[in-house]
Amino acid sequence: MSTMQAVVAVGGDLVDATVDVPQPGPHDLLVEVRAVSVNPVDTKVRAGGGTDRILGFDAAGIVVSTGSEATRFRVGDEVYYAGDITRPGSNAQFQAVDERIVGRKPAALTFAEAAAMPLTTITAWESLFDHLRAAKDTTGSLVVVGAAGGVGSILVQLARALTGLRVIGTASRLASADWVRAMGAHDVVDHRELATAAGRLVPDGVDYLFTSYSKDQIGVYADIMRPFGQIVAIDDARQDLYPLKSKSITWHWEFMFARSMHHAADLDQQGRLLDAAAELLDTATLRHTMTTAIGDFSAAGIHRAHQLVDGGQAVGKVVVHR
Repeated sequence: MSTMQAVVAVGGDLVDATVDVPQPGPHDLLVEVRAVSVNPVDTKVRAGGGTDRILGFDAAGIVVSTGSEATRFRVGDEVYYAGDITRPGSNAQFQAVDERIVGRKPAALTFAEAAAMPLTTITAWESLFDHLRAAKDTTGSLVVVGAAGGVGSILVQLARALTGLRVIGTASRLASADWVRAMGAHDVVDHRELATAAGRLVPDGVDYLFTSYSKDQIGVYADIMRPFGQIVAIDDARQDLYPLKSKSITWHWEFMFARSMHHAADLDQQGRLLDAAAELLDTATLRHTMTTAIGDFSAAGIHRAHQLVDGGQAVGKVVVHR
């Protein structure tokens, strides 16, 4: 087959198109895509217009061919991954993806359930273990701002299962608060009352903080953090971080595409990470976060998923599958 069906972003819209099947490079897998999930990054890139491109990052599917130097997977293997922002995406019948950022699909999950996991899991894992250096014996307090979101949902689970941290999640609605408790948070507070709640729950100051929304919050974070505390952020807000200086608070940026975008020497770390996450999912140490499944792998179905994510009210992940 020399052509395939794909969903292409054109000037802020999504359209069905027939395009060439990608040719895998030396380290690539060619994957038959069975399911994708939609993340805020998808909707941001689409809304930005610009050059026509195939969007989609999270995916789960089956390997149909391999590059000349690919050794980790064989034809027929079931895989999941978050892709590379510099390459054509997963909203297509087939996708070429570097095998070093690909993991074994959790056997306990369907393709749709698996597609909900990679991007948020990588982001949460890198935030907690690479940036904050948390480990099994790490104690203290962790505030997760936006704990009902895709990344927050995984971060809460990882921290609860794999560290000794007390996890405090923020949520502004009853449904969101219930979801965060189900993910394993010890405490749930309204993000609008974070300063008061943190003072009550951890009067000596917060040790670690993850934030998916930091706009106009730096002063609050400076107030609630202990000296030498650490913050990791994933949003795009441009901040004046000076209020953090007097407490020597460390600020980390997390961007899960950094390794693939800049061809990092440890690119294969993401593949190993996803394999480790698959083990946790197969043993029910982690639970998948798919809450909405749309069985329409077309521009119309993916557009519907974008609308749900853009609405900002969705709890968990929205998935589109064949």
